[in-house]
Amino acid sequence: MLSGYEEMQKTMKDNIDLTMKSIDKMSKGMQAMAVEATDYSKKSAEDASKMVEELMGAKSFDVALALQSDYFKKSYEGAVSQMTKMTEMYMDLSKDMSKPYEAMTAKFGK
Repeated sequence: MLSGYEEMQKTMKDNIDLTMKSIDKMSKGMQAMAVEATDYSKKSAEDASKMVEELMGAKSFDVALALQSDYFKKSYEGAVSQMTKMTEMYMDLSKDMSKPYEAMTAKFGK
């Protein structure tokens, strides 16, 4: 049987271990989100550059207007899709960060 002091030390060590696991999950999740955001930014810049090139080669105002309209539509759809993806990544991250604490909260829930 553990003394009160030993019990407190064990509890503190367990809590520190859980916190470190949660921080590790947060670090990995934030890194994945940073990579995702960087990839999206690169693609957006490439798409904008491509649109400018096409716009410069437009033979008429109507063609230029159609190119811009198509670009803005695709750009909007891409932004909405990216925001949805990032929201899902944030939600998954919060779930992953709380997983190490589930066993502890279940123990206190009894």
